[in-house]
Amino acid sequence: MEELKLLISIAKRGGVGEKVRITLRELSQEIGTSPQSVMRKLEALEKEGYVIKDTSGKRTLVEVTSPGIQFLESIFEEIGKVLYGNYIVGEVVSGVGEGKYYVEQYKERIREYLGFSPYPGTLNILVVFPKTIYEALYNVEAITIPGFSKGGRTFGDVKAYKVRINGINGAIVVPSRTIHPPKVAEIIAPTCLRKKLNLKDGSKVKVEVIK
Repeated sequence: MEELKLLISIAKRGGVGEKVRITLRELSQEIGTSPQSVMRKLEALEKEGYVIKDTSGKRTLVEVTSPGIQFLESIFEEIGKVLYGNYIVGEVVSGVGEGKYYVEQYKERIREYLGFSPYPGTLNILVVFPKTIYEALYNVEAITIPGFSKGGRTFGDVKAYKVRINGINGAIVVPSRTIHPPKVAEIIAPTCLRKKLNLKDGSKVKVEVIK
């Protein structure tokens, strides 16, 4: 873990593509260990081929190598899968009462584009993890439900992302014009999720995003 911290610290200091001057004392303070320990870890990273360093007197120049960069990228990718993966954890909250109306307006298109007849209403989830719904959906291709005009009103496009809650398939819907903050996920499904899953405001739920 400390070797990884040290590698990140060198990269943050600009040691990518060129050698940068470091002091063992500063690095030791940053990663919470002794200067002697930093030197040993630098030697270990050099042996792994993740850094190259030159020492001349009190000057130490270090650069993260291509394998070191690839290693950091692989760690970043794995962390991304965990933090911005294919699920959302949150709490059930009440909506503002407009879900039923809009689901009714879009129901034929929902059936056409998502393959199910929606229950007239939405389940609203206040996202706890990750920070926003977009961080869970950033690498998922949206299904666009096209907008339309009806009764003199214009209904905009809606982005839909297929999800599953306790084995029930549904979708997170993100209207082109929404009053909900990015911390709230609106979910539609073929059934009333509150009743089917015995949910109430404050209930914890885990939503699987289907890629």
